[in-house]
Amino acid sequence: MELTGKIIAVLPERGGVSKAGNEWKIQEFVLETQEQYPRKMMFNVFGADRLAQFNIQLGEVLTVSFDIDSREYNGRWYNDIRAWKVDRNVAPAAPAAAPAGAPVPPPMADPFSAAAPQMNASNEADDLPF
Repeated sequence: MELTGKIIAVLPERGGVSKAGNEWKIQEFVLETQEQYPRKMMFNVFGADRLAQFNIQLGEVLTVSFDIDSREYNGRWYNDIRAWKVDRNVAPAAPAAAPAGAPVPPPMADPFSAAAPQMNASNEADDLPF
């Protein structure tokens, strides 16, 4: 799955040593989509090598590819959203411009403005049958 948005929070890095004696590191980030009704998603990056490779900074606009997994602990279920790819080649969406030389339609007149032509019942030159 993928989601594009701006990084609004960088939580502290955590680490430790596994039962097998291997060191581990994990860091969590909060991404906010840039839609009319923004949504927030907290995801994590696991492993010192990926943390260094992704180098996620506060305020960046990113596309994050992630996997979702759930696990049960003491009768409660927890979701885990883990990023496996981060893409920085995201440009803010801009409205498409008309190609050069293309005709531009005239602006529509506001029917409620003072400059709009007035309809009047006393206008006898109307050819309309209604």
